[in-house]
Amino acid sequence: MTTKSKLLSWGLCCLFLFFTMAQIHAQSAGGAVSGTVRNAQSEPLAGSTVTLENSSNRFSRSTQTDLSGNFRFEEVPYANGYKLTISNVGYADKVLTGLNHSNARPLQVTQSLEEAAKSLDEMVVVGYGRSSKRDLTGAVKSVKAEDFNRGIINTPEELLQGKVAGVNVTAASGEPGGSQSITIRGPGSVRSGSTPLFVIDGMALDNSGTGGGANPLNFMNPQDIASIDVLKDASATAIYGSRGANGVVLITTKKGRSGFSNVNYNFSAGVSKIANPLPLFTTEEYKRQVVALGGELEDFGGSTDWQDEITRTAFTQNHNLALSGGANKLTYYASLGMQLQEGIIKNNDLKRYNGRLNITQKLWDDRLTFEVNLSANNTVNQRPNIGSLLGGSISTNPTIPARNADGTPYVFENGINPLKTLELEKNLTTTNRVIGNIAATLRIIKGLEYKVNVGVDNSTGTQDVQSLPNTVPFRDGRLDTYTTFNRNILMEHYFTYNKEIDRHKITALAGYSYQDIFLQGRATSINRFVVGGVEPIYNPGEGQELTLVNNRPSGYAERNELQSFFGRLNYSFDNKYMLTATVRADGSSKFGENNKYGVFPSVGAAWTISQEDFFKSSWISNLKLRAGWGQTGNQEIPAKLTQALFTASSSGNASYPLTPDNTFPAGLLYNRLANPDLQWEVSTQTDIGLDFELFNGALSGTVDYFRKISNNILLLIPPADPVQPAPETYANVKDMEIINQGVELELSYRNNKGPVTYSVGGNITFIDNEVNNSPYSVIPSGTASGSGLTSATINGYVNGSPIGAFYLLDFTGFDRDGLSVYRDANNDGFINDRDRVVLGSALPKKMFSLFGTVGYKNFDMAINFNGVSGNKLYDNTENAGSYKALIAKGVNTTTSAIKYEEEATTNDARVSSRFLKNGSFFRLNNLALGYTLPLSRIGNGQFFKQIRFSLTGQNLFVITKYDGYDPEVNTDRNIASVSSYGVDYLSYPRARSFILGVNLQF
Repeated sequence: MTTKSKLLSWGLCCLFLFFTMAQIHAQSAGGAVSGTVRNAQSEPLAGSTVTLENSSNRFSRSTQTDLSGNFRFEEVPYANGYKLTISNVGYADKVLTGLNHSNARPLQVTQSLEEAAKSLDEMVVVGYGRSSKRDLTGAVKSVKAEDFNRGIINTPEELLQGKVAGVNVTAASGEPGGSQSITIRGPGSVRSGSTPLFVIDGMALDNSGTGGGANPLNFMNPQDIASIDVLKDASATAIYGSRGANGVVLITTKKGRSGFSNVNYNFSAGVSKIANPLPLFTTEEYKRQVVALGGELEDFGGSTDWQDEITRTAFTQNHNLALSGGANKLTYYASLGMQLQEGIIKNNDLKRYNGRLNITQKLWDDRLTFEVNLSANNTVNQRPNIGSLLGGSISTNPTIPARNADGTPYVFENGINPLKTLELEKNLTTTNRVIGNIAATLRIIKGLEYKVNVGVDNSTGTQDVQSLPNTVPFRDGRLDTYTTFNRNILMEHYFTYNKEIDRHKITALAGYSYQDIFLQGRATSINRFVVGGVEPIYNPGEGQELTLVNNRPSGYAERNELQSFFGRLNYSFDNKYMLTATVRADGSSKFGENNKYGVFPSVGAAWTISQEDFFKSSWISNLKLRAGWGQTGNQEIPAKLTQALFTASSSGNASYPLTPDNTFPAGLLYNRLANPDLQWEVSTQTDIGLDFELFNGALSGTVDYFRKISNNILLLIPPADPVQPAPETYANVKDMEIINQGVELELSYRNNKGPVTYSVGGNITFIDNEVNNSPYSVIPSGTASGSGLTSATINGYVNGSPIGAFYLLDFTGFDRDGLSVYRDANNDGFINDRDRVVLGSALPKKMFSLFGTVGYKNFDMAINFNGVSGNKLYDNTENAGSYKALIAKGVNTTTSAIKYEEEATTNDARVSSRFLKNGSFFRLNNLALGYTLPLSRIGNGQFFKQIRFSLTGQNLFVITKYDGYDPEVNTDRNIASVSSYGVDYLSYPRARSFILGVNLQF
């Protein structure tokens, strides 16, 4: 570059800096804005939050009122069109717009706030619309983003854990992105699942898996979610008919605001470590125990903590950039997110990339509104063979060195080094998911609107399960590949009519919905790869075994259609008496020709007692009594169960040889009988609730009694006539019932004293679950794993007991020979399966949560506890790997293996109550500390609207008697798709995490 060019460049830079500084100086010119905030009695309101904004000059600042209710902003640029927002706990927010601030007339404001009883007009999301809290007749709970759980969050269910009474969220394991079990007011089904319906911005999901066994909801970016509304009783869920038997969770993502633009960047980085390792024998203890029990000690001279070898300090980073804003007719919200999370087990990583765009456009003098919600997501989940790895880390001889001198895994006979398992095994799942919907709302006449909503949810998943070839121990190598394709198309049309006449208010809704779900999957495999070659996952063509004997491809495809007609009528008189009536008729392709359609009605009523003239109270600001009854259906079963099933086979047990060379010809097998009468399971629910607000809304709460009866239970049963061409059929067991009933209590208190604001809240649920009138003595629902335990059942469905009851032999101790003794329950002198008895349930009888916040000036803190009690867990891990006989054989175990001195080393470990444990716990789920930098230190809001730092601890401690990895566990051990509960078998350990975050708003 020439000297002349350099001088020209420097000159342009200086000119640019000059204009930039001039603009900054111009923006900083201004004067003070001040004011006072009072209540209706003209008393000062200290601690009120006051925000002053102006979109034209990008000005935005916040402050709080002092003890006299006064506030003041310095150096506010002179301009027109300022917006002032005032909020205070226990009072309705006040927004003032179009305020002018000039040198001649500096802006001064004196404002009174109304009591929080007016905030009953706050809107919550319900099915196909919104409703004010005042007009609700059903059991609905809304959780806003500021109240979500914090920390490393993978799925929306984790945001809700402990926040809503009656909702039980249980992680199957501590694995990043692992499946979550969520039930609302208890499970009510045997085979058709108890997962609620999830609706994202009006798009109803189908809850189908997207490959790899991961949670199908882990594609969502939690920072895009504005609120989650949970519909719990039939009065609220019946609008979704056959999809609402298990409750409904409505997720609303963030939208832009007209007149303002905002750029928000969130970054967090965290470290995680195993929270509670199993108490395995150390090397010296192991040596001593093997010798003491008469075993032959094989000492390799090392000292290895195998749990420590396979785990690590894991790092997580999360980036999220969001842009929002808009003009009068167009608003937008756009975000890009990236989460890179390491699991605490080595070679386990979860990578998630998200993009979202929400646009709202108004036309024709605001008579026509278009809404577009679109998200694109990519999730990559790499994991080792978790079960094999954990099993090896528990049982491997600790005297075996972990590595050779050159750092390679130590090789030994009669086993495999867990570090070698890490090298050889890989499970890689990649999921791409695009979900979006476009809705148009047309105001036809005053009060009458028509809305059409069209949505598509499209996902593809590829799972590669790779086992590398190896010499010692010898392995051929294998690659299994599973691909899934899910497509969910939704189209809805509905009319909404609102009318107010004097004290009468009517809202009517009528609509039509059609949903088409297509699921497809394929599986291929190939064997025998070259040691040291390219990984099979990258070049399957190197596999040398091409026969179909071990590598026969497989697949499936199914299509489900749902056609629905629905209507709802809301009536309110004088804001005192509310009535809601709902009906939905659903037709499903999953059911027989004789029962395609089902009708699901509901009715709810509410009485706002505090609005009555006779009710005069200075401390009760709102008191509302609710009652509701309704029916919902459950159709969450596989497709085509009403039809006969035939399968092709050429195996020796399915056909007969027709030639002397014993060749078995291919043929068709009749596996399942048709049942054209198959129909919905039906849940009938009654709810009685009381909502209250005391002391100007500072203290609020809800009490609900509910009773939910599920009948028409769907089961796979043998035919009534034993002489049948097929061994099984699906049918509704009409007299069988599953009953859930209980009481929910929620309380919250918010207050402020000067610069200190605080809130405290909690909820508790008492719930009983019972199976009645089952025609079977037991329906097995959980099977054990481990050497000698295969096919042994753990829990089941038994009359008079809860779902997931542990149906076991009752262990009573040991005989004189040190062998296990079990109770002879039927007193016939023999111990067999007829002596199994119900010994508790995996379902908790109490669920509870405590949470609170504290704010002082620019500091804030949030804390959340949650727990359950009255439930039990079956420790299948200990059952399979921790008893004396194993130590004598040179297998390492946990210290629980020697807790019975009288036990003989020849004793086996049958499935029994010996391994049934108390599953109650109380956990400090998360604790978050935050500090918001004062605007005066960052340019008075000229460049940054907010800079906030946070430190969050997750799973800080848990109080429990359970001595496994963690009491919050639910390994899927289902039998023939009958859901299992409360079994722990080699479950992924839970982590303890610390996360540092920063939030920048421009």
